[in-house]
Amino acid sequence: MAESVPKSKFKPKAFEYLRLVEEKNTEIIITDHGRPVAKIVPYSPDDDSTLRDLRGLVERYDRPTAPVETDWDAVQ
Repeated sequence: MAESVPKSKFKPKAFEYLRLVEEKNTEIIITDHGRPVAKIVPYSPDDDSTLRDLRGLVERYDRPTAPVETDWDAVQ
């Protein structure tokens, strides 16, 4: 569960909160007048495997508003 902290309390104790995120693997949401404005999350290296599986599956459309010219199995 993320901890919510007003930015006025976060600023003077920023290093303590960053240490909390690092050591406890927790998230901190910084608020301004009760409204969330930022979220600090533990770092994790990007896992490219998800995108790698999707490569080549998306077609490029040069004219996305043009009518689709194909035979649809569903209408036959």
